[in-house]
Amino acid sequence: MTTAAPDPTSMLVPDFPFSYDSWLSHPAGLGSLPPEHAGTPVAVVGGGMAGLTAAYELMRLGLRPVVYEAEQLGGRMRSVPFPGRPEHVAEMGAMRFPLSARALFHYIDLLGLATSPFPNPLSEHTPSTLIDLGGVRHTARGTEDLPELYQEVADAWEKALQERAELSTMRDAVRRRDVKTLKHVWDRLVREFDDQSFHGFLATSSAFRSFRHREVFGQVGFGTGGWDTDFPNSLLEILRVIYTEADEHQMAIPGGAQQVPRGLWGHRPDDCVHWPAGTSLASLHGGAPRPGVRAVRRAGTGFVVTDADGHEEHYPAVVYTPHVWTLLNRVEADPALLGTPVWTAVERTHYMGSSKVFVLTDRPFWHDRDPGTGLPVMSMTLTDRMPRGVYLFDDGPDRPGVLCLSYTWNDDSLKMATLSPQERLDVLLGKLAEIYPGVDVRSHVIGEPLTITWETEPHFMGAFKANLPGQYRYQRRLFTQFVQRGLPEVQRGFFLCGDDVSWTGGFVEGAVTTALNAVWGVVDHLGGSAHPDNPGPGDLFEALAPVELPYES
Repeated sequence: MTTAAPDPTSMLVPDFPFSYDSWLSHPAGLGSLPPEHAGTPVAVVGGGMAGLTAAYELMRLGLRPVVYEAEQLGGRMRSVPFPGRPEHVAEMGAMRFPLSARALFHYIDLLGLATSPFPNPLSEHTPSTLIDLGGVRHTARGTEDLPELYQEVADAWEKALQERAELSTMRDAVRRRDVKTLKHVWDRLVREFDDQSFHGFLATSSAFRSFRHREVFGQVGFGTGGWDTDFPNSLLEILRVIYTEADEHQMAIPGGAQQVPRGLWGHRPDDCVHWPAGTSLASLHGGAPRPGVRAVRRAGTGFVVTDADGHEEHYPAVVYTPHVWTLLNRVEADPALLGTPVWTAVERTHYMGSSKVFVLTDRPFWHDRDPGTGLPVMSMTLTDRMPRGVYLFDDGPDRPGVLCLSYTWNDDSLKMATLSPQERLDVLLGKLAEIYPGVDVRSHVIGEPLTITWETEPHFMGAFKANLPGQYRYQRRLFTQFVQRGLPEVQRGFFLCGDDVSWTGGFVEGAVTTALNAVWGVVDHLGGSAHPDNPGPGDLFEALAPVELPYES
């Protein structure tokens, strides 16, 4: 007798372990609506990955999504071409995607986009990694090439996770999609660790008693590099990433990640209800989305959306995808859109900041060999100096290379915020000259730097949500808002989604899955339903619901 192999690991988030990829791929589809709702307009605010996922699926179901976008389609999947070299892009937002993000890869595969391994630190796909800590440098291909101190740190992290967070049990349950085990263990861990910070977990683990070990771990981290800027955040945020292997086996999208949302905008599905063959979101909008939204208010059993040009339109439902802070300042939001507890959760949402600096180089000079050591003259770099993370991208020795001079978070990002692009370039090249004294990086730079600081972007105000200790209850309110059957009529029909509403802020998978939640919510609100053979997230909500922590006792 043979046993079937388990499904590949997915981002089956233990708070709500619904298999979105299975729901998407089921031949019965995502549901159906009463015939009288065919062509009904539904407002979709925001043209990022969440908004375009929701709009695309609502279109397939026979509704008429009306997308509003204040800037450009793509949101934080923003791929900026270098002037004069549009074939080379700087990934200002999302740039690496774990293979476990299976709902996202449903759409990547649908669009026929290629992927390639992302050159993370110490990855088998990264030619070399240089770690610069306290002025001491080590070059390695993998962790086994690093000094004993780094091995001790890696072992300490593994030990802490196994002894205190049931790593093996949880990863096995995720791989097998064992919902019962996931809920049993995770609900207990939520009660135990909701008030614990990431740093507090490390500092109270026997393996990390040494401050030196915690310091090294903060710089080198796991998977994607240093994590000390996450130290103040809730431990639960980190455990979700670890259990679902979201920090491992990450891929890039050659040509830019923005191809995914823009691809959905132009894609013409062959299985739309109501709409004729050849219909796309672009064709329904005459090629361009509506301007950004100025106001949303309730009007009877529906809503009135006012765009930046002052045009008003009525809708029976609204899907709202931007960062929820925009409801506090950028959009005149009717207080009746949400209940008071949800408004409190909106106010309490915590965002991480992030900055990036990219330059184009004449060639991938980092592959040159130092004649004295035989090592590459420059490597993917993790440092405690201002650049923090330096990434190297190329597609051949005879083509220009793309150099991410700095990828920073939180306090490290704020160090960049007041500097002009040229000032950022000058400062970073000075710091890299200290790390690589024999390499004239500036001589290889072509043109001006491309930069971003997400906390100063007016329609974002941060890179992504990251809960602080004690904020689980707020996140639960935001995530579960799509299930509205028990709400008063005045609070129904307005649906929040986006990665900040998800349990996995900063991962596109969270944007996709919460958009699918909103799709289920709209269908349910308009009197439709999922197919009985393919129940949706709201249909299984009671069985999978996130644990509810006590509020007053």
